[in-house]
Amino acid sequence: MTVEEFLSLQPKLHKKYEYGLKGIAKIFGCSISKAKDIKKSGHIDGAIYQNRNIIVVDVDKALVLFHKNAKK
Repeated sequence: MTVEEFLSLQPKLHKKYEYGLKGIAKIFGCSISKAKDIKKSGHIDGAIYQNRNIIVVDVDKALVLFHKNAKK
C-alpha cells in the first residue's frame, strides 16, 4: 500500500500542519540542516506555503510528494 492510498483511507476531518524548518524536521524525523536540504530540493514545494520567513507545511501532502519524488 502506498502512502497516497493509506492517506485516502483516512477520514479528512482536518488538515495537519507543521510550522518552520523544525516542523519539516519533525515530519521526516531528521535534523534541521537536513530539513533545509529537503526544502531547497523542491520535492515538497506543493506542500509548503511561505510568506517571507513564515513557513507552513501541509503534513499529509508533504509525505505524499516526498514519497513520489523518492522513486525518481
